[in-house]
Amino acid sequence: MKIVKRSPENRVAARDLSHAFSDLFSRFFEDDSFSTDLAKVGWNPKVDIYEKSGSVVVKADVPGIEEKNLNVELENNILTISGVKEEEHETKEKNYHRVERNYGSFCRSITLPDSIVPDKIEADYKKGVLTVNVPKSKESIPKKVTVKVS
Repeated sequence: MKIVKRSPENRVAARDLSHAFSDLFSRFFEDDSFSTDLAKVGWNPKVDIYEKSGSVVVKADVPGIEEKNLNVELENNILTISGVKEEEHETKEKNYHRVERNYGSFCRSITLPDSIVPDKIEADYKKGVLTVNVPKSKESIPKKVTVKVS
């Protein structure tokens, strides 16, 4: 066995080679044909959360879910949206090449501020979007103070 003295150039070359192999393998397995996301069991809908005058609004994209399979709950200022998207079943034989549509159950929990009015929450489901309107108490709504010039 030959002993080779390490030099800064050898270390840089070895590091570059290591990075090149790492990059090669990561790109290979990130390719769509090897993606493990295609076989996901559960999923989470995308949500938008914003404040408007007097309320907090939560919008969740839940297309293809029947209203009876949606559940909205509030406990200890935690809003939980859950549901089930049932898979379509047909008797015809299918030859899938790609499966990207999500099926199964989901659950999203969002912590809301203490200043909400839980008894007045409203939820509306239209065109695959669930909108939950959570009113804030009047005390928590900012008040505009007029500055007087003397």
